[in-house]
This record gives sequence, structure tokens and C-alpha cells, in this order.
Amino acid sequence: MSNQGKMDCGRRNLIVATAAVGGAGAVAALVPFVSSLLPSERAKAAGAPVEVDISKLESGQMMTVEWRGKPVWIINRTKEMLETLPKLADQVADPKSEKEQQPAYAKNDTRSIKPEIMVVVGICTHLGCSPSSKFKAGADEGMSGDWLGGFLCPCHGSTFDFAGRVFKAKPAPTNLEVPPHVYLTDTRILIGEDKKGA
Repeated sequence: MSNQGKMDCGRRNLIVATAAVGGAGAVAALVPFVSSLLPSERAKAAGAPVEVDISKLESGQMMTVEWRGKPVWIINRTKEMLETLPKLADQVADPKSEKEQQPAYAKNDTRSIKPEIMVVVGICTHLGCSPSSKFKAGADEGMSGDWLGGFLCPCHGSTFDFAGRVFKAKPAPTNLEVPPHVYLTDTRILIGEDKKGA
């Protein structure tokens, strides 16, 4: 190969190498820009549905998960807890959950898809405090002797039964919120969506 041919080949290699380095540099410069347009992991988590395994949640137990920065209570209600609900229908403000604040599948006596599993947002509907569980029936920590168990908001005294229904003449205007949710299997719940595969 002549010297001129070698020089032309060298120039071509130099041009190709320069173009490759320039292209790589352009891609490297674009990555942070494109990434900045995508939602952060924190932003995705803030509104993303949450999948929960309830296989180890025994009867009478409660677990708390976070969805959209809110505590969501999942309770595996005992037969005794469920038996208190009809007894309280005339004492709670919205016994059939007729106010438009929850999915249609929560408009029943247990406010749930499966009678034994309660899924509610654990935030009082009055001023946003988090009620504490007072599962025990009877006069416990200031509760009256006819208390059948449920939840007490320590801020202003609103009380809720084992379906999250607020008692009459309490500051909370509505029942605890039932978030949208769906059962993916018998032991897995997706909180934040109520359609499979959505």
C-alpha cells in the first residue's frame, strides 16, 4: 500500500474514532437529561399500588402497610369481631356506607370484599390523626363498659367499630376510608387498584 493509501486509511480510522467518541459523549450527555424527565423512584412509590402478602396474618391480627404515604390497616377479623357489627348498626353514623367515599364493594355490613379481611386507611376522617386499636371489649383505658372493641382516635375522641364505621355524635364526619384494592390470589392483595391486570 502506498503512503497516500496509508494516510487515507489513517484519516478514515481517525474520523471513525472521533465520531464514535463524539457519539458516546452525546449519549452520555443525554442520559441525565432523559432521566430527569422520568419520575423518580420516590415519586413512583408515592402513587404506586402496593402488593401485600397476608398469608401469615392470623385471625385477630392486624398489619399496617404504607400506600401513598398513608397507613393502611389490614385486619383478619375473628368471628367474635364480625358478630359485633350487626349489634352496632343503630349506633354508627353510616351503617351501610352510603356516603360516596369508598368503592362499591365496601358498601356492605363488613365493608369488605371478604368478610373476615378488613382493609382501611388508618387515618381519622376528622383531622387526620391516626386512631389506635382498642380491640379489647369492655371498660379498657377509659372506654365505657359496653364497648365492643374497635378503634379510638386520641385527638378528639372519635370511635370506630371493627368495620371502620364511625359512631354517631363523634367529630369524625365519615367512616374510615376503604382504599381501592383487589385480591390477586387468596393471600395477596393489591392496594391502590381494584382491577386485576390494570
